[in-house]
Amino acid sequence: MGVDPLHLRQVLSRYPTGVTIVGTRHLPSGVCGLTVNAFTSVSLEPPMVLVCVDRSSNTHGCIEAAGEFSVSVLALGQSDLAVRFAQKRDDKFDGVGHRLSADGLPLLDGASAWVEARVEAAFDGGDHTVFLAHVLRAEQADEPPLVFHRGSYSRVDGAAGSAEPARER
Repeated sequence: MGVDPLHLRQVLSRYPTGVTIVGTRHLPSGVCGLTVNAFTSVSLEPPMVLVCVDRSSNTHGCIEAAGEFSVSVLALGQSDLAVRFAQKRDDKFDGVGHRLSADGLPLLDGASAWVEARVEAAFDGGDHTVFLAHVLRAEQADEPPLVFHRGSYSRVDGAAGSAEPARER
C-alpha cells in the first residue's frame, strides 16, 4: 500500500519552499548546477546544511566528484532561472550572471543569499542523494527570496509575524 506519486506531489505542494540553484565545479573546467527546493539548515554548531539531488540529474555526478557545492537562494524575480536550471541541458550558466568563489563554485548574481559547503556525507534517499555538508562561507543580500507554493512562484511578505524566529523551549 503506497501513496500515488502525483497525489503526494499535490499534497506536498501545500508546503511552501524556498527555491535555490545548487552549483559546483565541472571538471576539467566549467560549472554545472540545478534547481533544488530540498535545501535546509541542519545545524548552527557546527554549521551544516543539506541538499537532496536527483540521481538522474547532470549535476549529481559533478557534486560527487567536486565534494563541494554552492547554494544560491533565488530572489523574487528570478523564477526564470529556476525554470532554466530545472531543465536537462549543458548550457545552464551561459549568459547567466554569476561569479566564481575562491573554490571555483558558482554564485548567482542577484540572489537573496549564498552558501558554500563541503560534502561531509551522502545518504540514499530513494531517487535522490541527500548531501550533508559543512558550511564554509555564507553571504546575504537585501533581496526578498523567491518561494514555490502550490505549483507556482510567489513572494514572502515579511510584514506578518515576529521578527525573531521561534525557539524550542
